[in-house]
Amino acid sequence: MPELRIDPLSGHRTIVAGERSRRPGGAPTCAPPEAIDPGTDPFAEGHEDRTPPELYAVRANGGVPNSGGWKVRVVPNLYPALDPADDAAPAPEQARGENLFASLPATGAHEVIINGPQSVLSLAELPVEQVQAALEVWRERMRVHRAQSPYVQLIVNERREAGASLPHTHAQLYALSFVPASVARERERAGAYATRTMGQDLLGDLVAEEVRRRERVVAIDDEAVLLAPYASRLPYQLMLVPRVPRARFEDPGATGATLLHDGLRRLARHLGSSPPLNMWVRTAPAGAEAFCWRIDVMPRLTHLAGLELSTELNLNIVAPEDAASALREA
Repeated sequence: MPELRIDPLSGHRTIVAGERSRRPGGAPTCAPPEAIDPGTDPFAEGHEDRTPPELYAVRANGGVPNSGGWKVRVVPNLYPALDPADDAAPAPEQARGENLFASLPATGAHEVIINGPQSVLSLAELPVEQVQAALEVWRERMRVHRAQSPYVQLIVNERREAGASLPHTHAQLYALSFVPASVARERERAGAYATRTMGQDLLGDLVAEEVRRRERVVAIDDEAVLLAPYASRLPYQLMLVPRVPRARFEDPGATGATLLHDGLRRLARHLGSSPPLNMWVRTAPAGAEAFCWRIDVMPRLTHLAGLELSTELNLNIVAPEDAASALREA
């Protein structure tokens, strides 16, 4: 029977209706992508002159900036969504305009983190050691911007169907001048739970119960737990959570990189290729007294249609329990 499920972290509602995947044309699909042409890849090693000058890079033996030999490289976004903060810009609370049509300057930082020199489309196609190095750079760049930004959002878009304008695997960092409403709601729910339970961690308790039940857990290692969330919005959605709750991803401690790589490879094996997906790090926003970081992975195997766009109510045609079972076997 279809079920309406409520995400305990955000309050978001999803209709889980697995039978709909059996309707004509309803099953999730994943067509293999075309390979990248290294000769035209601006993020490939040796093409450093095709990007803006680098902000940061990891090179095994040092080296000259904007040269080869790098393992992970960070550059400004060539077409930034945010302008660098200007001392002359109005404060966030000083919105321009009145009444119905207020606006603010879109200030902050917008960076690209090239996850590796290899011309591949997905983190799943990199060696696990390269993924570990990439996630360490994610944390480093988040730390750089944390003091000046109420929220730092790190995302990964893989394949054009999920919004990637360039196919070479990369992350994007947005240092925002405000806390987005969805993040603020999670902060409030986590804080309310801690107050109600005398200091317990909402996500930590949720994962402990998921591990006890086992029905939505995909894999566990020494650092993290990988599971299909109870109220998954999309088929084969995954969530990676540290075994020891920690507020901020960018603080010292485990990143879960090995288990993340394992989960992405499970998706690729089960679906026949690495799917289009969106991924992001949810870290503690400014003002969060109770929070736990996580990494969300959203494969884009189905379309967002009228129901989702008109109500923000998702319709998921693969039950999380079925997704977890399939990925455990992959």
